[in-house]
Amino acid sequence: MTRSIFRRHASTFAATLAALSLLALPAAAQEAEHEAASGPLSVEGGLMVWTIIVFLLLLFILRKYAWPAVLSAVEAREKALEDQMAEAQRNRAESARLLEEHKRLVADARTQAHQALLDARTAAENERAAAMERTRQEQDELLERARREIRDERERAIADLRREAVDLSLAAAGKLIGERLDSDADRTLVMNYLGTLDAAR
Repeated sequence: MTRSIFRRHASTFAATLAALSLLALPAAAQEAEHEAASGPLSVEGGLMVWTIIVFLLLLFILRKYAWPAVLSAVEAREKALEDQMAEAQRNRAESARLLEEHKRLVADARTQAHQALLDARTAAENERAAAMERTRQEQDELLERARREIRDERERAIADLRREAVDLSLAAAGKLIGERLDSDADRTLVMNYLGTLDAAR
């Protein structure tokens, strides 16, 4: 694209110079007729023609040898700029992607931290509830054991009291009737009697 623009401008410039040289030829012929009237601003036609020819020759040489190097340097610079712009766009896109990835990772970390906190809180509450349930069960077991022990102790005490009551009753009855009452049958009779009294209460 740059090469075609330079070529178009060079062709336009060369055509303009050629047209000017053609226009200058009649003036150069008139100047040759009036050589006598030469002054400080007078133009010599031959010199002008040779100047134009040298200029066109120089223009041709520049176009043939210098401009390709200039054009290639300009094109190389243009390509380097395009590559830099493409690289900058790629870097910008990569930066945007990395930023989005960073935002996503931060959001995931926050979500995971929040979830971990909720899980820890739930686990602590479950552990506390389990500990309270274990404590309640242990208290219930201790209370039930204490009740059993109290009941057993009471029953032993009642049994001891009955034995003593039977012994006292047999001793008192023996004194009343003047006989010793300590046989198993006597004891069973008194025990049954005390049992009926307990049932009546």
